[in-house]
Order: sequence, then structure tokens, then C-alpha cells
Amino acid sequence: MSLSGALSSAISALNAQSSSLAMISDNISNSDTTGYKTTSAMFEQLVTASSSSQSYSSGGVSVSGRSNITQQGLLASTTNATDVAIQGSGFFVTANSTTAGGDTFYTRNGAFTTDNVGYLEDNGYYLEGWRTDASGNITGTSLEPINTEVALTNGGATTKTSISANLPADATTSSTFSSSTTVYDSLGDAHTLNINWTKTGNNTWTAQMSSADGTVSTTAPASDTYDVTFNTDGSLDTVTTAGQSTSNPLSITWNNGAATSSITMDFGTTGGGTNGLTQLSSGSTSPDVSNFKANSDGISFGTLSSVSVGKDGVVDATYSNGQTIPIYKIAVATFADPNGLVAHSGGMYTSTATSGDATLQTSGENGAGTIYGSELESSTTDTTGQFSNMISAQQAYSAASQVVSTVNKMFDTLISSMR
Repeated sequence: MSLSGALSSAISALNAQSSSLAMISDNISNSDTTGYKTTSAMFEQLVTASSSSQSYSSGGVSVSGRSNITQQGLLASTTNATDVAIQGSGFFVTANSTTAGGDTFYTRNGAFTTDNVGYLEDNGYYLEGWRTDASGNITGTSLEPINTEVALTNGGATTKTSISANLPADATTSSTFSSSTTVYDSLGDAHTLNINWTKTGNNTWTAQMSSADGTVSTTAPASDTYDVTFNTDGSLDTVTTAGQSTSNPLSITWNNGAATSSITMDFGTTGGGTNGLTQLSSGSTSPDVSNFKANSDGISFGTLSSVSVGKDGVVDATYSNGQTIPIYKIAVATFADPNGLVAHSGGMYTSTATSGDATLQTSGENGAGTIYGSELESSTTDTTGQFSNMISAQQAYSAASQVVSTVNKMFDTLISSMR
């Protein structure tokens, strides 16, 4: 019985070390795989029966693999603007379909690229996130596959124009001066808005608006003319239009079919403010409007030119007009027991009863890791350590095989003695 027990124990050692070598082989093979987590061989004693000082019952050994899923890999910079990595806890959320009904997977492999229809994907797994507005605020509660073509074009009508200038106090009454600025319609087309400044008396002026590309309404409460008064120290006092106590927006009907624009004109702070319009002497024999500046919130038409992921998992779209706006925010999934996840090919995992359900967080919130763009998480394989483990496995395997050979000889001796 003891010989058979020794043989059984040695065979279990051969099987266990074979499995251990397979895990080591996988680890070494994936030493350059993005987001790969090493698997460690965990050996456990097998006991077949109780042993005592008078007798011994051999058992053997069993082995199981333990994936070190929570181990952090080093982050390495890349030249791909849609590569992402997590420093800390959590996983990216992916789906194997862009339509409803697809299966959900989790991964630390952030090597995502834009496919031919605009989705961020990696080998058929589509990165998911929340849709945002132009200010980066999340607009929905449900995750969706990130489609970078949700806004292929970009442009916006001007709704506010801020004017800053000094009107010459030493100009004669009825003197007229011209300034201009650029505004945009609903189609993203640029138009020149002309401003004619006319001095109507001491400390009083008018500002008349016009555009060769459209008609400025003169129908109350809208008006093409603003009445401007200044205090005796040259600061702005009041701005009125169409007899109203406050200035009304410009209403401009464009000739190109764009929607009628309503533009609020901001001439600065009244009652002694330093921004906006002032009326100070020019000190020149030929007075003119000076220090003219105009800022408008509109933007010209642009097409999507590139997509990138910034810190905190914000997906930014950059357009040919130079504007960059956020379109998505990437989600981070955390688990009560990440090591309870089930591994799949491609660095993907699925949840189990052991891991618990995913809790969705934004980057860096509530214990979730921080997302970094243009970086990837390296494999956690330490090849030096794996070679050391491989030598140990080889030595243990050789030793177990010697036990098998020894038991075989002892059986031969036993059989010979019975002849």
C-alpha cells in the first residue's frame, strides 16, 4: 500500500508541476501584453487518510491558478491619442456589440482605436461611456458605446458680443467713426457687423449696427441703434435702445437662409466700471475710436478632425475650426472582489457571484482609479521571477520523476523476491 501511495503522490506532483509550468509559460508569453495580469500557481496538500506515529498514508498535492487581477502594471506613454490606462482600481467597461443586447465585459487593456464607423473599439469590444454636453457635464444615466461621430460637424450662432472701446471725448458733435467685428449665423457662416459711432452731444453717442449680409431689424423692441451716455469722468452711464431702459438684442435676418440671429450687445459695466465703453480725450488733432475690442461667442463651421482622451477619461473632439469640445466621459467599473472575475481572451473579464456586480464611477471618484490618455498599462509579468519559478518547477518535476523510477525498481525487487 505504501509503495502505491508513494507512486500516486509522485504522479500528483508531476501533474501539479506540469500545470505550474503551463502558468509560467503563459506569463512569459504575455510579458508584453497590454494589461495582462500574471497567474500564480497555488499548491495545496492532499491527505487521503489519517496518519499516526505507527503508520503513514501518503496523499500528494494539487494545484490551482490564482490571477493577480488587482496588481497594478506600469503606465507607459504612447503616440495613440485614444489609448487609455487606469492608475488604481477599476476596469474599462466594454460591450461586444454596438446595439442593445450585447454582452458586457471589463478590461484593463486600453488599446482602443477608432473603427471605420467612429466607435472606439479593441478587437470587437466597444468602449462604453456617458454622453456629455459641450461643457463636459454628463447628460445621461446609461452607458453607451462611444461613437466619436456623434458630432461630425461643429458651429454655432453668435448670441452675445462684448464691445470694448474708447470714444474720443474731444471729437466734435456729429463726428462719425467706424468699427467692425465678426459674428456667426446658425449655419456657421461668418459675417461682418459694422458699428457706426456718432457723437450727438456732450457725453452722448449713438452706435448704429449694420451688415452687408443681412438686415438689422428696426421694429421695436429690437433696434439697429443704441443710445450711449457717459458720466462726466468718462465712464459709461447708460445704454438704451428703442426707448427702453436697457439695451435689447440685435435681430438680424441673414441673406443666406440661416436662422434669424438674436445677439445681445454687451458694452460693459455702467455706473463707473472700467470695462467696455469709455469716453476719454484722445489727445490728438485727429480724434478716433481707440482700443477697440470685440469678443463673440459664436464659431465658424468646422468638421471633425481628431479625437483624443484626456485625463479623467474625457473624450474630446477637435474640429477644423480649432474648437475642442468633450463628447463622452469614460466609465470606471469597480468590484467588491476583482479577483473573483472570470478571465477571457483579449484581456477581458466577466463578473461572477464572487466578484459581485460592477459599480460604475467616473475617473478618480469613490475609490475608482484615475484614467490617463495616451498611456497603456504594461503587463505585470516579471520575467526574472518567472524564470526562477520555472527552474523550481523543473527541479520539483525531476525529483518527482525520480520517485516514480525508485518506486518502479522497488516493485521489481518485490516481484523478484516472490518468484
